[in-house]
Amino acid sequence: MAKEGLVLCDSNILIDVYRGNETVIKQVSSLGKERFVISSVTAAEVVFGARNKTELQKIKKDIANIQVLEINEDISFLFVKLVADYTLSHKLAIPDAIIAATALWYKLPLFTHNQKDFRFIAGIKFYKP
Repeated sequence: MAKEGLVLCDSNILIDVYRGNETVIKQVSSLGKERFVISSVTAAEVVFGARNKTELQKIKKDIANIQVLEINEDISFLFVKLVADYTLSHKLAIPDAIIAATALWYKLPLFTHNQKDFRFIAGIKFYKP
């Protein structure tokens, strides 16, 4: 199921935005809010990383304004397949497997600073700002 023109963003992108990384902020701005989407796992990872209640409230408010792609049955099936195919050989982490499955199922490029965590996955495409 393709979502034309959208880009799936990994948690490290949002984290860099919160840390004030000007380069990443410009990349995200040039991408445009309407094209920027995240997995529900990315949302959870960013919420989990909140350092205090004030930061948590800001993160929750920001996520409410971002399109979050939920995990459906097809993504779950693909996620399990990726874990079976790549965990032993490449140490694929559970959150990364879910994010990759989401990117593959929706046919979206993945915007990440950790391409090494995904590049071995057949069919994965990366967004290059």
